Formats: sequence, C-alpha cells, structure tokens
Amino acid sequence: MKQYKPMLARMAEAPFSSDHWIFEVKWDGIRAVSYIKEGLSIMSRNQKELIGNFPELSELNHLTRDTVLDGEIVVMKDGKADFQALNKRRTNTNPVEISYMAGKFPATYIIFDILEKDGEELLDIPLMERKRILENSVKEGKFAVLSLFVEDTGVAYYRAALEKGIEGIIAKEKKSSYEPGKRSNSWLKIKQAKTCDCVIFGYTKGEGNRENTFGSLILGLYGESGPVFIGKVGTGFSQEDMENMKLSLDKFKVEEETLPGVDADREITWLRPHFVCAVGYLSITDDGRLRIPVFQRFREDKDAFECTIEQIRPVPSDYEAKRDFSRTSEPPMWKEKGSGKSFVVQEHHARRLHYDLRLEKDGVLKSWAVPKGPPEKSGDKRLAVQVEDHPLEYAKFEGIIPGGQYGAGKVKIWDKGFYESIAWEEEKIEFIVKGERMEGRYVLVKFRKAGKNNWLFFKGGD
Repeated sequence: MKQYKPMLARMAEAPFSSDHWIFEVKWDGIRAVSYIKEGLSIMSRNQKELIGNFPELSELNHLTRDTVLDGEIVVMKDGKADFQALNKRRTNTNPVEISYMAGKFPATYIIFDILEKDGEELLDIPLMERKRILENSVKEGKFAVLSLFVEDTGVAYYRAALEKGIEGIIAKEKKSSYEPGKRSNSWLKIKQAKTCDCVIFGYTKGEGNRENTFGSLILGLYGESGPVFIGKVGTGFSQEDMENMKLSLDKFKVEEETLPGVDADREITWLRPHFVCAVGYLSITDDGRLRIPVFQRFREDKDAFECTIEQIRPVPSDYEAKRDFSRTSEPPMWKEKGSGKSFVVQEHHARRLHYDLRLEKDGVLKSWAVPKGPPEKSGDKRLAVQVEDHPLEYAKFEGIIPGGQYGAGKVKIWDKGFYESIAWEEEKIEFIVKGERMEGRYVLVKFRKAGKNNWLFFKGGD
C-alpha cells in the first residue's frame, strides 16, 4: 500500500481575500492520513499508527471505501479543540484507559482532502474538484466529518475565527494540486500569534529554585548546512513541568556539542536532537533569534528534521533567488505601496533583445517578457512570457546587469506611464494605458497550448 506524507502549508504575512482561494479553520490537532482499504490505517505525520489510540474512528470503515483521506484529529471541549486532552489520548497505552477516554473525550476526524479513490491517485486534480469527489465519496458520521470552507472572504472568516477563540485559518488555492510532503505556497497558514516548532538541543544549568531542573532550553532549526541556533526559552512551564521534562530530556544526554553558535553564558547540558516543542514569540531579531520566546508544548507528532529554518526566515522569492545583489545594481525585493496604476516597458539587451512589460499589482510589478516588443496596431498579436514578480522600484531601473548574472545585459526604459484595469482575471487581463509611446486598450490572454506561462499580447480596438 502506497503511503503519503501530508502536504504542508507556509506561513502567510496577513489575512487576505481572493476569489481564487478557499478558507478553512486551522485546527489544533494531530494531522493524519487515513487509508480505508481492506482494513483501516490512520497514520500520523511521522508514520505512527493512531487507530489503536482512537478506536472510535473505526467508523470510517462504514462511511467510505477504497479511499485515502487527509484530515486532522481533534478533541473538542466547549466548542474548541483541546490539545491537552488530545495528547493524553495519543500517548496512552493502556487498553482499558483508551476505551474509557474514547467515551469521555471522544475524538473527531475532520476530513479536508482525498488523495485516492478506487485505487486511482487524485493528486494532480485541482483542489475544488478533489473537494467534490470527497463530498461524493464519504458520508459524515458521529466521529468523522467533512471540513467546512468558505470562498473568497478570507479576511472576514479570519476575524470570525479569532472571535471564537480559534488560532487561525488555512488558505488554499482553488486550482492547487496535492503535493505530498511539500510545504507549498498554494496552502497558507494565517495565525494571530507567531509560533515556531523548534528542536531542543540542550539546556542550561538552573539556579535558585531551578537548581534541580534547568535554566532554559536551547533551541535550533535545520538549515541547508545543518542546525542553526535561534535562541533559548526559559518561560512557559511550571516547576512540576520542568521536573518531568528534565527526566525525559536526560535520556538523550550526550557529551559533545550538538548545536554550534550558542552563547555559553552558563553550563550547558547537550542533548541528541530528538524533542520538538512549539514556542510562541513576538518577532525575529536582526541576528535571527526568537524575541520574547514562550514555551507552549511538546510536539511529539513531529520529527526533529522536519523543523526547518524556513519557519522564521522568509523563503526567497523567485526574483531574489535568481540574483546576487552584491553584484547586480537591480533593486532588492520587497512589497510596498504605490499608486496601483503604473506601468513600464523596458528594452532589455540580454542574450537576445526583448522587451519587458510590467504592470503594478498588489505591491509588485507583474512582469512579462515580450520577444518582439509591444504590439503597435490593432490586430497585432505578440507572445508574452510571464516571469517572476519584480519590486516596484524596478520601474525606475536602467543600467547594466553584469555578466554571469540572470538577465545579463543592458536595460533601459522604453516606455512608462499609467494604466487603468478593465478586467484582471486568471485567463485574461484587459487594460487601458497612457504612456509616452503606448496608448489605448491592450489585452493579455493565456495561451495554454504554448505553455502555462505563455500569453498572447495584443492591442485592442479603440
């Protein structure tokens, strides 16, 4: 039986609304992929079988057949997900107590995706079509329900979630495929408080009333070249918590240093990286440390190597990833507020001469490379290849991109001015421009037969 790692979400900067996205509640539970085949298996993110701890979820056998489902296991209390109650159930190994707790603290499996149906993979099917298949393939039961979602109105939904004491929402692009094990830009977490899942690499010696436990936990995350120190956390746990934690931590003591770059102001006990904990924090300092960290809880459902530095460092945009700003004079990437209506066309003498059309939208310049230049009269059709978003500051850029850099060659402004959007849709963009050379109505239409980034660019009739 093929097993799937769940698709993961990146962190969004702020709530947003869009008719290209849906929005669901972000549940504080255990992510689980269920295989309803000849038998039933419910696997956690780190591939641990969960059905023994949540026997009530065996009702899935009667609600669907021959499917693979993705969802979240939660225990609800007073209308909210109670992670502590859930965690007690997950860690219990006594069959009598498991049966008792299944009645006292029953779990709910909230299903939000379907990965297989009747042996056929559905990963490449757009999300909204998978939602339709899911609804037709699974009945709701006492302990298994389908996730509700709203379309378009992400900001209002986010505010409503916070008012009900829910930590946040998940935004999902309607046309997104399912990418197993990948933290994708097509799924975004939108949360009020900033949190990070950190690896515990050691602890400092305690003083005063902490003399017999520890002072603070040493935290790290994994980057491309190994673990990176991101700070220490010494608040968020009681004395009793610390005593129990130390007993568990000490089972993984090692002699050698396990995390470089730690400021050793106190004696350190090093640990083999095993334990993961959720830590809340206010912001990230300039030197990459968590500011005002607070311990929240252990994450026993998560492996240490899953905790990457991407959680606190923004992933470079395509624009940034292609450029070395110590060599090129092109402006760095950041979103900023502009007029919302500027456009520019740049003549670009790269390996081949082409023209770059850029339209201001959502704080960036949406960009297309036009090999033969903008159409000059009604009826002319030109190929336009969509490229990465550029910063607004790029509208002023003229100069030489040095050899060895992406797009090396001379760039100069060919035309600039303002535009008025008539329609901005996924398949078609129509606008009126007022520039020094270009004037009138222009249209960009997706040209899917020639590739997903290819558009037709033509001048419309006046």
